[in-house]
Parts: sequence; C-alpha cells; structure tokens
Amino acid sequence: MDIEEYAKRSLRKGIPENTIIEEGVKRVLEIKNIDKKLAEEFIKSVLQEVKSVESYKKIKDPNLSNLLNYYTSGITMGEIGGGSRGEGDFFLHKQIARIIESTNQKTVVDSREQDDGGVVEAEGKYIVVAVDGTHSRLSDFPFLAGFHVTRACLRDVFVMGAKPVALISDIHLADDGDVSKILDFTAGICAVSEAIEVPLVGGSTLRVGGDMVLGERMVSSVGAIGVIKEDKPTARNRAQVGDVILMTEGGGGGTISTTALYHGMFEVVYETLNINFLKACKNLIDNDLLKYIHVMTDITNGGLRGDAYEISKTANVSLEFQMDAILDLINPKVLNMLKELNIDPLGVSIDSLLIIVPKEYANEVEKKTGAKRVGEVKEGSISYIIENNKRIPLIPEFRESAYTPVKKVVEKMKPSEEEFEIMKKKIEEACNEAIKKKDFVKNLLK
Repeated sequence: MDIEEYAKRSLRKGIPENTIIEEGVKRVLEIKNIDKKLAEEFIKSVLQEVKSVESYKKIKDPNLSNLLNYYTSGITMGEIGGGSRGEGDFFLHKQIARIIESTNQKTVVDSREQDDGGVVEAEGKYIVVAVDGTHSRLSDFPFLAGFHVTRACLRDVFVMGAKPVALISDIHLADDGDVSKILDFTAGICAVSEAIEVPLVGGSTLRVGGDMVLGERMVSSVGAIGVIKEDKPTARNRAQVGDVILMTEGGGGGTISTTALYHGMFEVVYETLNINFLKACKNLIDNDLLKYIHVMTDITNGGLRGDAYEISKTANVSLEFQMDAILDLINPKVLNMLKELNIDPLGVSIDSLLIIVPKEYANEVEKKTGAKRVGEVKEGSISYIIENNKRIPLIPEFRESAYTPVKKVVEKMKPSEEEFEIMKKKIEEACNEAIKKKDFVKNLLK
C-alpha cells in the first residue's frame, strides 16, 4: 500500500484534506498495529511532505524545472506490457538501448544486441555482467525468489561464454515485511552460489519506498560478473546459416514456479530446483568447447517465441524449429501442467539452454551437455516452428503466455495494433526527451 501515492492522487482530485486524513488513517490501521492518534499524525506528515515536494512543478528556473520534472508519455508499464516479455516489453528495451547508445561508450556487447548480459574489454580480458530482477509474484516465497534469480543471472553470464566469478544482490523489503525474508532470500542465493562455487560478495538492503510503502512486498535482484580469458563472447549476432540448433531439457525457474504456486500445483516446484543449465554451461567451458559455439541463450524472454525473435532480428537469420523436438525437451511434469492450464509452452520461460553451433561440432556439444537437436539456422529474418508439416511463423505475442489467473485477465486488456503504434510513438518521444536531459547534465558536468 503506497501511502504517498494515495495522498498525491487524492490531492490532485481535489479531495478535502480532512477526508484524505480520515481515509488515510483507515488504510494505515489496516496494515500497522499502532495507536489511531499516531496513524493520524503519520498521515498528516505524509500530506505535508507531498504538498511541499509537489511545489517543484511551480519552479520558474526552466533548467531546474526540466531537471526535476520528467516528460510524461501517458503510457503506463501495464499498458505497454513492461516486464511481460512480449512485443511491448521488447520495444521498451529498444528505447533504453537508444539512451545507452547516445553515450557513445565503447562496449563489446550491450543492450543494443538484445543480449541479457553486457560485455566490456579490460586489460585483454572480456568482462561480462548481468543482473536479473526477482519474479514479482515470488515476494511471499523469498527462498525460491533468491534461488531462481541467482540461476537466472548466472545463466546470462554463462551463455555469453564467460566463467562467473562473483555475485551481488539487492533487496528492498516494504516497511512491514518480516526481516526473515531478507535472510531466506539470501539463503536461496547461497544455495546456488555454494553448489556452483561462485561467491556472493556484496549487495544492498533497503526498504521499498522508505516509510511510505506499507505491507510486506519484497522486490530484489541479483547480479553476476564473469570473465572470458581467451574466446570471444557468444553473442546472439553470431548465428550463421547452416548452424544446428540444440536445446537442453527445461524444467523452468521463477515463471514455472509461479505458475505452479498460483494454481495450487505445488509439487511442480520441485522440478525447478536444479542447476542442470549451469552444469551444462560449465561442462562446455571445462571441455574447451566454447570456441566452436556461435550462440548460447536461455529460453526465458517470453519463451522460445521471444528469444527466437530477438536472435533472428539481431543476426538477420531464420531459426527453424521442430515442434515435437521442442516438446520432448520440456520436463514432463512441467509440460503436463502447461497443457492442463492451456498455457502456450512456446511463449513462457522454460529455462532451457539453447545452443547454436556448426554441424561439425554438434555431436561433441550434445555429449557434454545432454542437449538434443531441435532445428537449424536458415536464410531469412523470421523464425518458424514446424508442426504437422506446417511452417508457422514463430513470433512473440504482446505479452508472454498468461500463466496465472490474474495474467489471463490482464491479457484481455492488450491494445489494438493501431493503439500500440500510438503508444510506441509517445514512448519514443519520451525517450528523446530523456536523452536531451542527459545531454544537458553532461554539459553541466563538463
């Protein structure tokens, strides 16, 4: 419960302050076990702060006003599908990449390539960094949250061809959250850390919204740092026509755990508790096979639909998959759950390792990873799935497959194609304004 947001919205609607205070006290007492008089004092102080800070919009200095205000696109995260690993989310990430590109910094791989990990060169070595946010619906399951987000960021480092050397974490817990959540989250990180022998070396612990957000919500992330000593990064743009596509079995991670939890199919969570993906990547490094591999990725960003789309666009090739081969490599219990719940297995994160490699090295890679052949790289710019002898375009939806009851409802709110185009133009304009502000401050710093 965001009390600051409640106060701001109420003031903007012209609601009398005594009503805001009266209703605010009720909201506070729903969460906090405190005296009513103290709750009233709290709400009054929130109102005081909100009125003070809102006055920044009246600042006459145009430069300071521009710095403190932000250009509003009028498009919310929910409307564009932000974080939902679909067409809207991919577009938003392209705008983030535009801001990064405007800095003209030297990188080997960055967000422009749509890879999950970034790469820079330092003292003759490639340094790979990746960060993943905890699945939002795992707030009440902190150990699982820590476990799965750690696997996720390590995957992002491994698939760039790097050996992970360190982990860092960041956890924000709302004001009424039990501090044991922090400890359970950290234990989840360290379960993976200890198993794969990559230490957790630092991090940050804060509250969500400071004093203003009531409740027990947890938001968090884990980052990983890796090193490539000799080979080049296995970035997505290295896929070549004629390559073979391999895939390991996917048992799912945060998304599959969430699907199981919020449908009461709790036993499926067990299938996600493994480090098979990480072991497969480690075997490739230990057996000096990375130099033969063109691309590695984890099937997470909106499922195979999203990852195939990103690779096709980045490398300007067509990935062609066999549906039967894909389904055979999804953990049987996970696949049965997806079928029972009518969830598209191609549009949800299953956490398989996808490897694109020249034909002559495919057999050796299969032996060391347990991967199987699921397709090949051809000429073109659109990926396809072959099912019942039909060649069907493999494209992302506006959002990833709806995998919880709430998401099935939210899916009905997606915009029309015309509305989506209008949204994109507004967000592009907001990105332009953000770049202008960045350039203004850059000149100030000089």
